[in-house]
Amino acid sequence: MKFISWNIDSLNAALTGASPRAEMSRAVLDKIAMENADIIALQETKLPAGGMNKKQAAALSAYFPDYEVAWVSSREPARKGYAGTMALYRKELDVKVDYPAIDAPEPMDLEGRMITLELPDFFFNLVYTPNAGDGLRRLGERQVWDRQYAAYLKKLDQDKPVISCGDYNVAHKEIDLAHPESNHRSAGFTDEEREGFSQLLASGFTDSFRHIHGDIENVYSWWAQRVKTSKINNSGWRIDYFLVSDRIKTKVTRSEMMDSGPRQDHTPLLMEVDI
Repeated sequence: MKFISWNIDSLNAALTGASPRAEMSRAVLDKIAMENADIIALQETKLPAGGMNKKQAAALSAYFPDYEVAWVSSREPARKGYAGTMALYRKELDVKVDYPAIDAPEPMDLEGRMITLELPDFFFNLVYTPNAGDGLRRLGERQVWDRQYAAYLKKLDQDKPVISCGDYNVAHKEIDLAHPESNHRSAGFTDEEREGFSQLLASGFTDSFRHIHGDIENVYSWWAQRVKTSKINNSGWRIDYFLVSDRIKTKVTRSEMMDSGPRQDHTPLLMEVDI
């Protein structure tokens, strides 16, 4: 089976925007559509609590006519038009959809950060992990989230294997960002966040990219928009992942970043698993 994950940074902007960046986003959607993946996971959709309007739904359907859509958005008292996730899965798949809460610090469970699909042979979880924020103001809450999320995946794994993906907002090791020496107290590379991700892996999960590629260097999934030369210079971070239960890691046949062209911010991930 084939899976794709992408932090789209506003579904509406990608589908209906008129800016040069929106055009670049649609070029990425074209590439994703051509892959004919079984499941596509989108993070940071930024949709309102009521979901897509008719124009947005029609535009999405034009890209993915053979897919069912599950989505969850941020809702009060959480900030409006914030975070949000969406799963598209092929209509012929046998899927049960859940929108789990993990008893995270308020209002994280209301920010539309997770969807879990149950299929006959595995769970598929997509996540948009909270950022520690400017000045690490949300680091303590982020640490609680990490523990709760790891416990949630571990519980799923007791039933059947898990495939999880998304924007985890952490570069796990120094090899996962271009300039580790100057970022040890930056959100996404603190010792606390890295340890949280280590504990997640230790609870029974494998980073599929490292499993396939080992310690390959200079491969990233995110380049800062605020720095115009970040992608040209490949000054990036690997903060997006496909994880799998340890017991199915040998079934992963492909795990890589897709080419998003000149568009900065996140690039999509693609993984294939013989499951």
